[in-house]
Amino acid sequence: MIKCRNLVKSFSGNEVISGVNLDIGKGEIFGLLGPSGAGKTTLIKILTGQLDYDAGMVSVMNKDVQDLSGEDKKQIGIMMDQFGVYERLSCIDNLKVFADIYDVPHSRVKEILGEVGLGAAGKKPASNLSKGMRARLQLARVFMHSPKIIFLDEPTSGLDPMTQKQIHKLILEKKKQGCTIFLTTHNMEEAAELCDTVALLNEGVIVDSGSPEETCRRYNHQKKIILHLNTGDDLELPQTKASADEIYNLMKDGMIETIHSSEPNLETVFLELTGRKLEAE
Repeated sequence: MIKCRNLVKSFSGNEVISGVNLDIGKGEIFGLLGPSGAGKTTLIKILTGQLDYDAGMVSVMNKDVQDLSGEDKKQIGIMMDQFGVYERLSCIDNLKVFADIYDVPHSRVKEILGEVGLGAAGKKPASNLSKGMRARLQLARVFMHSPKIIFLDEPTSGLDPMTQKQIHKLILEKKKQGCTIFLTTHNMEEAAELCDTVALLNEGVIVDSGSPEETCRRYNHQKKIILHLNTGDDLELPQTKASADEIYNLMKDGMIETIHSSEPNLETVFLELTGRKLEAE
């Protein structure tokens, strides 16, 4: 559904996207991870035809992105920052504007508001919405015309954990329906929970990619097992036969409360590769 080869983009001589390659299949949730300023939003704007690129190739739905027709673009949904929210209009009237643009019947408006949990807020002006409700309104706008590809740029940034979970549920439901979802985030827990594939972007360069689990396992240099004993002590053991014997004896004596392996998380991997934290800066 999305492919690019050796993609390059510069601003005023400064290369912000450097030789990026992507292959994103139908029904996949792809996560682009990186801190603010890494080039995530620039890449989305290129992939959605909002911004020209300097070199390389970009195709979306098997067409050059620059050749997408108006009807093709109606198969794409985009959520970026505050884009698509009219403050003075109610939730219903906000969505009616976009329903008219996408030739969607107005009957769909109340239906989609119900799907995102805003059924009771239809007449409320957008200016009176909480941050979480605003995010759901933006998702309603994105979902309303049933796009095949959805681009979500930091969709849960700054939201409380409960609202994040609600939005994650909506995203996973769209995946079940066959949507391809391109997600940018600096939240490694969100990426691990949602994404089939992640790519780590640093200063315009993809430094590694793969499934979240595979990516973390590749950088599991220590390969330790961490035991929490019922004495309250924690015990770290290397993954060796001697450790297996010790663990067996501790389990036989009923000494072990929990056992964890020591694979790094995506935050740790990114820090190892770049020397930078994955969180927003």
